[in-house]
Formats: sequence, structure tokens, C-alpha cells
Amino acid sequence: MNKKGFLSIVLHSHLPFVKHPEEEFFLEENWLYEAISESYLPLYIAFTNLKEKGTKFQITMSMTPPLVLMLQDNLLLKRFNRYLKNRIELLKEEFSSTVKGEIKELFKFYYDRYQDLYRVFNDELKGDLIYGFGELFNEGLLELITCSATHEILPLEINEKIKEVQVYLGVETFIKAFGREPRGIWLAECAYTQGIDRILSKHGIKFTILDTHGILYADMPPVYGVSAPIISESGVAFFGRDPESSKQVWSALEGYPGDFNYREFYRDIDYDLPEELIKKYLHPAGFRFDSGIKLHKITGKVPLNKKEPYDRNKAMEIVETHAGNFMLNRELEAKYLLGIIDREPIMLASFDAELFGHWWF
Repeated sequence: MNKKGFLSIVLHSHLPFVKHPEEEFFLEENWLYEAISESYLPLYIAFTNLKEKGTKFQITMSMTPPLVLMLQDNLLLKRFNRYLKNRIELLKEEFSSTVKGEIKELFKFYYDRYQDLYRVFNDELKGDLIYGFGELFNEGLLELITCSATHEILPLEINEKIKEVQVYLGVETFIKAFGREPRGIWLAECAYTQGIDRILSKHGIKFTILDTHGILYADMPPVYGVSAPIISESGVAFFGRDPESSKQVWSALEGYPGDFNYREFYRDIDYDLPEELIKKYLHPAGFRFDSGIKLHKITGKVPLNKKEPYDRNKAMEIVETHAGNFMLNRELEAKYLLGIIDREPIMLASFDAELFGHWWF
């Protein structure tokens, strides 16, 4: 048998619960709308595209109770549709204006993208992203896992009963949303202390993920480091984050997202366009906030007003190169580990889901 090792990709999806029915426009609700349109919905589309191509992928993704409940809330989903429509209308106006060249093409790209997001969300999913992810879960392509009820950092909680309630409600919320128990849980901030495993085991949790030091600095240092899970006395498996694979994707300084060809996150058209053009899309109080439409690339360590136009085609070329480099490095890492341990290593690469599409694009 040709041993190769295993790569496990884990995405952590979480947002704090924000809902203000008493306000027609509440700024912090935009956190949710940005995350859906820039990360969660595009991830769903990417997963279904892989499925339609016959790719039998397997990815683990946490969905915290606050996020699940927001994605099931009719008012928030109605407002999300308004959010999409506003951007489609704004982009249509700008694309139809006198703008020319690269910027006009970017407006067209975003217009088509938001139109597609609106179509998938309303026509294919009928506004139910939980259902969409749940179908992928049922087909064995996604391994969905839960989190503590409020994303509480459990070691900081001094009341043992509250710790247990946090896990219990995390499991119950998951069951109500997806129809079956979660096998795994994402511990908020990957924080762990002795005794939490007993609570997890009591509520049917089979595995969780810790940061690298959470495994390496265990009371009994693991023989295989983070290259294999360790099992607690309660029978819960703990997987450790692989620092090399995580750093390559996560770090803006040393990793791929810092490439100058990717999109600049901090420059947005809501701050660039004249007020008379964007006035009706501003918050009713009159202040500007990110629209999610960003037309410039990182460029380099230059001021925001010196950023060059974002080239989507070039960015896609670069991401292909980076994906190939990532897999090559994992193959080399696995080969090295196979030479020093007596089992196939697991390399666990875990990231915030919002990195993809929101921060890194």
C-alpha cells in the first residue's frame, strides 16, 4: 500500500448574533450580509460545483448556533435580499455610466456576480442556506460541526453548569437545524482545559480541534505531535492545527493572501464615489460604510489612494499557482513525516471561513 498521509481542511463559520427589528437599517447587521454574500454563499456555490463535476471532496465546516439562528431568521433574510438588490442596482447604474476601461469591466464583473448570488439564494435555495449546507452534509461531502451556544470561551467560564449548558444548547441547535447530532465541535478560540472533554463526551461529541500548542503542551506530550489525534480519557479525539499549512494560507505577511495581485480589502467604492452618486445607497443617517464592492488590488505597501485597479483574471491565475504550491508543500510535508513516524500523518489546515471571499479575494 502506498502511504501518502491525509490533508484535513476545516472552516470555522461564526458571527455574533445581531438583529434589531426596531431599526429598519442597523449597521452591524451588515456583518451578516457581507459574510453571506462574500463567503458562505460563494462557498456553497463552490461546493455544489465540485459535486456536479463528480469531485468527491470532504471538508469539515463548523456553523455556530448564533450563525445558524441568523441564517434561519426571516427578517434578516428579507433584509439580506434588500442588501443584494441595492448592490445590483448600484452596480447597474455605475456600469451604465461613463466609466470606461478596467473599472467598467470590474463593475460588470461585480454586477454579474451579485446577480448570480441573488439567483442561487432565491431560486435554487429558496432563501435557505442551512438547507443547502445540510444537503451536502447528508451526502457526506461536508462534515458539519457545532460550537458552544454563544461561542463562549469555555475555560474562562467558572460555572461548570453553564459550561455544560453551552455545549448542550450547541448540540440541540445543531439537531434542530440539520436533523441529526453533530459528531464534532469547534471550541471557541480553540480553548481547552481539563474536564471539558467529559462534557463533550456526555453530549455525544466525538472530536474537536485545538491550536498547535494545545496539543504539543499537553500534560503528556504526544508522540506524534500534531500529526495524529490524541484521545482523552473520555474518548474524545483532539486534532491539532498543522502550523505550516495554516500559516501559508492565513498569514498576510508570509502567506498567499498578501500577494499584491489580490484585492485590497480596505478600499471600497462607498468611500470613493461622489456623494451625489451614492447618496441613496448610504445609511439613512448619511454616513458611509463598506459596500463590499472593491475595485483595487493590494499593489504593495502604498497609500490607499495609490492602489492600482484589481485584475480579476490575474488574481485567478495567481490563485491557481498558489493552490498548486500549497498541495506540493503538503505532499513534501507528508513525505517528510512518513520518514520519521510509523503511521500516515494527518495535516489539519483550519481557517475562519470568512477569510475566503471576504478578506482574501
